[in-house]
Amino acid sequence: MLNNILKTTRQVLYPVARTFSRSSNQANVVTETAAEVAAPPATRSPLILPQDYTDCLPVSRSTARQAWIENTDAVAERKVGLIELHPDVFAAQPRVDIIQENVEWQRKYRYVSMAHTKTRAEVRGGGRKPWPQKGGGRARHGSLRSPMLKGGGVVHGPRSPTTHFYMLPFYKRVLGLTSTLSVKLAQDDLHIIENVDIPTGDAEFLKDLIAERNWGPSVLIVDEDHMFPANICQASDDLGYVNLMPTFGLNVYSMLKHDTLVLTVAAVKHLEQRLLFQLNRNDAASKGGKFKLDQV
Repeated sequence: MLNNILKTTRQVLYPVARTFSRSSNQANVVTETAAEVAAPPATRSPLILPQDYTDCLPVSRSTARQAWIENTDAVAERKVGLIELHPDVFAAQPRVDIIQENVEWQRKYRYVSMAHTKTRAEVRGGGRKPWPQKGGGRARHGSLRSPMLKGGGVVHGPRSPTTHFYMLPFYKRVLGLTSTLSVKLAQDDLHIIENVDIPTGDAEFLKDLIAERNWGPSVLIVDEDHMFPANICQASDDLGYVNLMPTFGLNVYSMLKHDTLVLTVAAVKHLEQRLLFQLNRNDAASKGGKFKLDQV
């Protein structure tokens, strides 16, 4: 399909110019001029963005995916182009087990438990021997704050602060991203836009745009640059269900937390570049060792 569209792109987008002349002998003579196909404007986005397989060949070319590129300059939806997505990133086998491991890891690695119990040395009181060692017929004790007695200390209880930090293996994190992106695309919850430039900073414009495109209820907008334009920042500040994120912060938990994932064309290219590098790197075995703080 893509090859057929590529062959007819010039004919569809830029038709041959025609001039009409009237002579005494012929009523309407249509004359082809020498002005061939007009060159596209410099600001016009290409209609077709094919995938370059020269560096990273996909596992299966039959699983290639394509997606429409949508506009953001108006509320009404308009298809401004077509992009071909790399199968290894957006058509990977969805490993639900790895997605679940990523979610559990992200929920636990930043969690610090503040549960705390006191030992017999920290409990107030119990300084003297409660009764003589012998002669009373009672069990021998040295303190009323023994863990055996009521009001005493706790043995092997939780001590705060307790961190639950651990590091998921490197390639489980990489496969978690590819699996989640593939699931989002398969469920029609992934949309690609030309850029994040909207004409106004009014929150109503962004709200109407999301309602018109059937995005949501919650939307995550991702761009390559961490500096977003002022208009979309101002518009999203008043909408609690719309969040902005750069590509270097994209994670499994955030993608699953939001119903709709919106990527710019630049974000798609950057994600493909980074993930394909990790999936095809020569020193992949070195990333399977124990986690180090300087590991990137």
